Amino acid sequence: MPRARSGAARHRRKHRVLRAARGYRGGRSKLFRTAVTAVTRAGVSAYRDRKRRKREFRSLWITRISAACKMRDIAYSRFMFGLAEAKVIVNRKMLSELAIDDPAAFDKLVEIAKEHAAKIAA
Repeated sequence: MPRARSGAARHRRKHRVLRAARGYRGGRSKLFRTAVTAVTRAGVSAYRDRKRRKREFRSLWITRISAACKMRDIAYSRFMFGLAEAKVIVNRKMLSELAIDDPAAFDKLVEIAKEHAAKIAA
């Protein structure tokens, strides 16, 4: 009896990998062995960078808030501490948007933060 070489399953596996490698340059999209490597590495990078993107955005929002705070003579850390003491729950993304799009509302938040930060310091 001849040896079975997983014909259908093997074909499906190859097809799935080569399909995922469509658009890659050269042998990476044509040759199975190099395609497996390329697809695996692409998956690793995608997984890692989904996490990294969240980190980078948070960093961007903090930088924007910090710059807006400096213009209003308060440190970022004192601003966030004052908001926490005042029980104002606004995430950094929204604070960043407020600083850019609605400076008047951000000014009010700064006043609230200064008030509550001063109470604790005194």
